[in-house]
Amino acid sequence: MDEQIKLAVKVLREGGTILYPTDTIWGIGCDATNEVAVAKIYQIKQRVDSKSMLTLIDNPNRLLQYVNQVPEIAWEILDVADKPLTIIYPNAKNLASNLIASDGSVGIRVVNHDFCRRLISVFSKPIVSTSANISGEPSPKSFYFISEGIKSAVDYIVPPEYDTVGGSTPSGIIKLGVSGEVKVIRE
Repeated sequence: MDEQIKLAVKVLREGGTILYPTDTIWGIGCDATNEVAVAKIYQIKQRVDSKSMLTLIDNPNRLLQYVNQVPEIAWEILDVADKPLTIIYPNAKNLASNLIASDGSVGIRVVNHDFCRRLISVFSKPIVSTSANISGEPSPKSFYFISEGIKSAVDYIVPPEYDTVGGSTPSGIIKLGVSGEVKVIRE
Protein backbone atom coordinates (compact mmCIF):
# COMPACT_ATOMS: atom_id res chain seq x y z
CA MET A 1 0.00 0.00 0.00
CA ASP A 2 2.83 2.41 0.81
CA GLU A 3 4.14 2.35 -2.77
CA GLN A 4 0.68 3.12 -4.19
CA ILE A 5 0.29 6.01 -1.76
CA LYS A 6 3.69 7.41 -2.76
CA LEU A 7 2.75 7.24 -6.45
CA ALA A 8 -0.63 8.89 -5.86
CA VAL A 9 0.90 11.65 -3.72
CA LYS A 10 3.50 12.36 -6.40
CA VAL A 11 0.72 12.86 -8.97
CA LEU A 12 -1.27 15.06 -6.57
CA ARG A 13 1.77 17.23 -5.83
CA GLU A 14 2.35 17.67 -9.57
CA GLY A 15 -1.21 18.95 -10.04
CA GLY A 16 -2.52 15.70 -11.51
CA THR A 17 -5.75 13.78 -11.05
CA ILE A 18 -6.27 10.36 -9.50
CA LEU A 19 -8.95 7.70 -9.48
CA TYR A 20 -9.17 6.26 -5.97
CA PRO A 21 -11.42 4.42 -3.48
CA THR A 22 -13.13 6.27 -0.64
CA ASP A 23 -15.41 5.17 2.19
CA THR A 24 -18.40 5.52 -0.13
CA ILE A 25 -17.71 5.16 -3.85
CA TRP A 26 -14.70 5.44 -6.17
CA GLY A 27 -13.77 9.06 -6.70
CA ILE A 28 -11.85 11.31 -9.00
CA GLY A 29 -9.54 13.47 -6.94
CA CYS A 30 -6.85 16.11 -6.94
CA ASP A 31 -5.20 18.62 -4.63
CA ALA A 32 -8.12 20.63 -3.23
CA THR A 33 -5.91 23.72 -3.02
CA ASN A 34 -4.88 23.70 -6.70
CA GLU A 35 -7.29 25.59 -9.01
CA VAL A 36 -5.79 24.15 -12.21
CA ALA A 37 -6.14 20.59 -10.91
CA VAL A 38 -9.75 21.24 -9.80
CA ALA A 39 -10.51 22.63 -13.28
CA LYS A 40 -9.18 19.37 -14.79
CA ILE A 41 -11.72 17.40 -12.78
CA TYR A 42 -14.59 19.60 -13.95
CA GLN A 43 -13.37 18.94 -17.50
CA ILE A 44 -13.08 15.16 -16.98
CA LYS A 45 -16.60 15.01 -15.53
CA GLN A 46 -17.97 17.39 -18.18
CA ARG A 47 -19.49 19.29 -15.28
CA VAL A 48 -20.20 23.00 -14.96
CA ASP A 49 -17.97 24.58 -12.36
CA SER A 50 -20.90 26.16 -10.58
CA LYS A 51 -21.81 22.70 -9.22
CA SER A 52 -19.49 22.23 -6.27
CA MET A 53 -17.49 19.13 -5.44
CA LEU A 54 -16.60 17.95 -1.97
CA THR A 55 -13.30 17.79 -0.14
CA LEU A 56 -11.92 14.95 1.95
CA ILE A 57 -9.75 15.32 5.03
CA ASP A 58 -8.19 12.63 7.19
CA ASN A 59 -8.85 14.14 10.60
CA PRO A 60 -11.52 16.48 12.02
CA ASN A 61 -8.75 18.54 13.63
CA ARG A 62 -7.93 19.88 10.16
CA LEU A 63 -11.35 21.50 9.70
CA LEU A 64 -10.27 24.90 10.97
CA GLN A 65 -7.57 25.02 8.30
CA TYR A 66 -10.31 25.12 5.63
CA VAL A 67 -13.27 26.91 7.21
CA ASN A 68 -13.26 30.10 9.27
CA GLN A 69 -15.54 28.73 11.95
CA VAL A 70 -16.87 25.28 12.74
CA PRO A 71 -20.36 25.56 14.25
CA GLU A 72 -20.41 23.81 17.62
CA ILE A 73 -23.08 21.37 16.43
CA ALA A 74 -20.67 20.05 13.76
CA TRP A 75 -18.43 18.51 16.43
CA GLU A 76 -21.43 16.77 17.98
CA ILE A 77 -22.62 15.49 14.59
CA LEU A 78 -19.14 14.21 13.72
CA ASP A 79 -18.99 12.35 17.04
CA VAL A 80 -22.26 10.48 16.47
CA ALA A 81 -22.24 9.95 12.69
CA ASP A 82 -22.42 6.22 12.03
CA LYS A 83 -22.09 6.41 8.25
CA PRO A 84 -20.12 8.60 5.84
CA LEU A 85 -21.37 12.17 6.14
CA THR A 86 -20.41 15.26 4.17
CA ILE A 87 -21.01 18.51 6.01
CA ILE A 88 -21.28 21.75 4.07
CA TYR A 89 -19.61 24.46 6.12
CA PRO A 90 -19.93 28.23 5.64
CA ASN A 91 -16.93 30.49 5.02
CA ALA A 92 -14.41 28.21 3.31
CA LYS A 93 -10.75 29.24 3.15
CA ASN A 94 -7.38 27.97 1.93
CA LEU A 95 -8.98 25.92 -0.87
CA ALA A 96 -9.05 26.38 -4.63
CA SER A 97 -11.53 29.16 -5.40
CA ASN A 98 -13.27 26.99 -8.05
CA LEU A 99 -13.99 24.41 -5.35
CA ILE A 100 -15.81 26.87 -3.11
CA ALA A 101 -19.54 27.41 -3.78
CA SER A 102 -20.81 30.84 -4.77
CA ASP A 103 -22.12 31.36 -1.20
CA GLY A 104 -18.62 30.73 0.21
CA SER A 105 -19.40 27.25 1.51
CA VAL A 106 -17.61 23.96 0.99
CA GLY A 107 -18.56 20.33 1.56
CA ILE A 108 -16.03 18.44 3.68
CA ARG A 109 -16.05 14.80 4.77
CA VAL A 110 -13.70 13.25 7.30
CA VAL A 111 -12.91 10.03 5.51
CA ASN A 112 -13.04 6.63 7.18
CA HIS A 113 -11.28 4.39 4.68
CA ASP A 114 -7.80 3.12 5.48
CA PHE A 115 -6.16 3.72 2.09
CA CYS A 116 -7.85 7.08 1.57
CA ARG A 117 -7.10 8.33 5.07
CA ARG A 118 -3.43 7.33 4.76
CA LEU A 119 -3.22 8.96 1.33
CA ILE A 120 -4.52 12.28 2.68
CA SER A 121 -2.30 12.06 5.75
CA VAL A 122 0.85 11.56 3.67
CA PHE A 123 -0.22 14.27 1.19
CA SER A 124 -0.91 16.63 4.14
CA LYS A 125 -3.62 18.49 2.24
CA PRO A 126 -7.29 17.85 1.50
CA ILE A 127 -8.21 16.15 -1.73
CA VAL A 128 -11.21 16.63 -3.97
CA SER A 129 -13.69 13.79 -4.18
CA THR A 130 -16.33 13.48 -6.83
CA SER A 131 -17.93 10.34 -8.20
CA ALA A 132 -16.01 8.57 -10.97
CA ASN A 133 -18.52 9.21 -13.73
CA ILE A 134 -19.51 11.79 -16.32
CA SER A 135 -21.84 14.35 -14.74
CA GLY A 136 -25.45 13.15 -14.88
CA GLU A 137 -24.59 9.46 -15.33
CA PRO A 138 -25.03 6.90 -12.53
CA SER A 139 -22.22 6.55 -10.00
CA PRO A 140 -20.29 3.31 -10.58
CA LYS A 141 -20.98 0.62 -7.96
CA SER A 142 -17.35 -0.57 -8.01
CA PHE A 143 -14.08 0.01 -9.84
CA TYR A 144 -15.14 -2.37 -12.60
CA PHE A 145 -18.11 -0.19 -13.54
CA ILE A 146 -16.01 2.94 -14.10
CA SER A 147 -15.99 3.88 -17.78
CA GLU A 148 -12.84 3.58 -19.85
CA GLY A 149 -13.25 7.28 -20.69
CA ILE A 150 -12.87 8.24 -17.03
CA LYS A 151 -9.99 5.80 -16.51
CA SER A 152 -8.08 7.16 -19.49
CA ALA A 153 -8.68 10.80 -18.48
CA VAL A 154 -7.02 10.67 -15.04
CA ASP A 155 -3.27 10.75 -14.44
CA TYR A 156 -3.09 7.86 -11.96
CA ILE A 157 -5.36 4.97 -10.99
CA VAL A 158 -5.10 3.35 -7.57
CA PRO A 159 -5.12 -0.42 -8.24
CA PRO A 160 -8.55 -2.05 -7.88
CA GLU A 161 -7.19 -4.33 -5.14
CA TYR A 162 -7.90 -1.40 -2.81
CA ASP A 163 -11.58 -1.57 -3.74
CA THR A 164 -12.65 -1.98 -0.14
CA VAL A 165 -15.21 0.75 -0.58
CA GLY A 166 -17.61 0.81 2.37
CA GLY A 167 -20.71 0.88 0.23
CA SER A 168 -21.91 1.74 -3.21
CA THR A 169 -23.77 4.91 -2.37
CA PRO A 170 -22.62 8.49 -1.87
CA SER A 171 -22.41 10.00 1.59
CA GLY A 172 -25.21 11.75 3.37
CA ILE A 173 -25.00 15.54 3.09
CA ILE A 174 -26.05 18.21 5.56
CA LYS A 175 -25.51 21.96 5.39
CA LEU A 176 -24.71 23.98 8.50
CA GLY A 177 -25.33 27.67 8.95
CA VAL A 178 -23.05 30.00 10.88
CA SER A 179 -25.43 29.89 13.85
CA GLY A 180 -25.68 26.10 13.75
CA GLU A 181 -28.79 25.73 11.57
CA VAL A 182 -28.93 22.24 10.04
CA LYS A 183 -30.42 21.45 6.62
CA VAL A 184 -30.47 17.86 5.34
CA ILE A 185 -29.50 17.77 1.65
CA ARG A 186 -29.17 14.00 1.14
CA GLU A 187 -29.77 11.19 3.65
